Amino acid sequence: MTDTELVVVGCGTVVPEADRAASSYWVSSPGTGSAAQTHVLFDCGPGALQALARLGLPWGEITDLAITHFHADHVGALPGFFFALRHGLPRPRSRPLTVWGPAGTRTFVEKLAGAYGDFVLDPGFPVLIEEVAPGETRSLSGGPGLEAHRTPHTEESVAWRLDGETFSFGYTGDSGPSTELGSFMREVSALVCECSLHDAQASDNHLSPARVAELATAARPRLLVLTHIYPHFRTGHDVARLVAEAGYDGDARIAREGLRVSLTNR
Repeated sequence: MTDTELVVVGCGTVVPEADRAASSYWVSSPGTGSAAQTHVLFDCGPGALQALARLGLPWGEITDLAITHFHADHVGALPGFFFALRHGLPRPRSRPLTVWGPAGTRTFVEKLAGAYGDFVLDPGFPVLIEEVAPGETRSLSGGPGLEAHRTPHTEESVAWRLDGETFSFGYTGDSGPSTELGSFMREVSALVCECSLHDAQASDNHLSPARVAELATAARPRLLVLTHIYPHFRTGHDVARLVAEAGYDGDARIAREGLRVSLTNR
């Protein structure tokens, strides 16, 4: 059986950087039994399509797209993604694409279609839009369960947890401090967690090393992947060391484009 794998596609912020796209993460699962393979893309920030191509990932076969919130650095590549699915594939696609998101996702996608064209909702195959309330778990076509958790960032923002028979994955999206988020992510194989700013610059809608350490200590993931780090913070500090000094003693590393992590439990 092929491992379920996380690939970091984009790990940047709203600040443009030459070596990283904005937020986008790929989780590929082989499925179990008669369940089909799933390719889930979590967020689709600016530069994500080009990064998918650079990494050799089959972007045309994405089965599910999970959106955390509607800030441009997390959804800015969506119009180009739908346009590429309509016009950029060597053979027309027939398999549906399911877009998972928080409250307001349908209206958001409809507004994209109004601005860019009907190809957003009608790219030549079914586009299914599913809004997931915090605390709700939904099943993907390939079998994994996708659960949402409210995050203190925007009015609608959510974190995601994906659980299959042999793996688990968590992604905070953008989040401020949350005492419940750590338990929600308990013992995932990999937790992709934002760590935007230094503790001295901490805000109510983003995480900093001390806040990440508290969350990760409660979650105890097999691997903590620190992402969405503003460039002045990442280049000026050892962010993983700051998280460790704040009290987290688990395995942590900084996200980079192309980082691959096996999620399969062994």
